Amino acid sequence: MKGVTVINHPLVQHNLTRLRDERTGSQEFRRVLGEVASLMIYEATRSFELNASRVQTPLARTIGYELKREVVLVPVLRAGLGMLDAILQLIPNARVGFIGLKREEKTLQANFYHKSLPKDLKPFEVLLIDPMLATGGSALAALALLNQHGARRVRLVSLVAAPEGIRAVRKVHPKLPIFTAAVDKRLNGRGFIVPGLGDAGDRLFGV
Repeated sequence: MKGVTVINHPLVQHNLTRLRDERTGSQEFRRVLGEVASLMIYEATRSFELNASRVQTPLARTIGYELKREVVLVPVLRAGLGMLDAILQLIPNARVGFIGLKREEKTLQANFYHKSLPKDLKPFEVLLIDPMLATGGSALAALALLNQHGARRVRLVSLVAAPEGIRAVRKVHPKLPIFTAAVDKRLNGRGFIVPGLGDAGDRLFGV
């Protein structure tokens, strides 16, 4: 799918299989999800722009590079928290915003219960972290909020995506870069990704 990067790195796919396994408990799920997030973020940030800068090594002055823009990480609660710490290990200076969304079981509509973002996201690179791109409702609600805060450079990082969710997001945001470890077959009648890995939040926190 155009604009969708499926990260086929062997370690990503190996660990994704462990996350799919129903026998994987919460403690192991948390650890492996962090490992996958670390690997995925390299690809998701590959096109970040750099500025050249001078640096003094112990032996000589040379030219190095710095990120052109600050980064804001925005996990969608709850499941996005499982990827946050691992990404912060790689981008420790990143700012962090939070979006809390709960999906109504009958209508599958996403409703906000928490919002915490910088007032002006225009100067930043924004990584929206939503592990399960299912119907696309949560991602679209989060993206609309980011746009209200002026976000211009947004990337969506999802562990697993459904074709229906990708199409829904693409319809509204045709140029949004989407990064995922897998595009699964479909959604079931309850809006869950098949084969998927179940409810990522429930498996992450054991609740």
